[in-house]
Amino acid sequence: MAQNEKTDRNGDLARYVTPRGLRVMRDELSHLMRVERPSVVEIVSWAAGNGDRSENGDYIYGKKRLREIDRRIRFLTKRVETAIEVDPAQQVRRDRVFFGATVTYADVDDRETTVTIVGADEAVSEKHEITLLAPVSRALLGRAVGDEVMLHTPRGTDLIEILSITYPATP
Repeated sequence: MAQNEKTDRNGDLARYVTPRGLRVMRDELSHLMRVERPSVVEIVSWAAGNGDRSENGDYIYGKKRLREIDRRIRFLTKRVETAIEVDPAQQVRRDRVFFGATVTYADVDDRETTVTIVGADEAVSEKHEITLLAPVSRALLGRAVGDEVMLHTPRGTDLIEILSITYPATP
C-alpha cells in the first residue's frame, strides 16, 4: 500500500502547474483548435479536390500535419483537465523551498545558480526554470536558507548551499 501511495504522490506532482503555465497550455489548445486545425483541414480539402492524392504533396503533408495537431490537442486536453493549479504567490511558508520557489544556491566552487521550480509541462531552461520532478528540485524541496544539500546528478554528487528563497508577490 505504501508503494501505491508514493506512486500516486509522484503522479500528482507531475500534474502541478502554475497559473501562468496553465494559461499558456489553454492558449495553445485554443489556438490549435480554432486557428491551426481549421486552416489545415481547409488545405487538405482543397488538395483532395485536385485529383490523385498519392502524389499530391499538399494533401500528404496536410494529413501528416493534421495528425500532429490532433495528437497535440489530445495531449493538451488531458493535461489541462487533470492539472492541479498551484499559485506560488499564495505560499504561506516562504522560508522553505516548495513548488514555485525561486532558489539561489552555490556549489563548493562558489558558483551561484538561480532556478525557479515549476510544473513538468512549463519548464523553460532559458528562463532557468526547472521541473518539480528534476533531481535539483527534489533535493531542494522542503529545505531552508543556509541548508547544505547533497545533490546527486549524472555528473556525480555535489554539495550545494541554499542562499535565498523567494516567491512571487501576492496579488
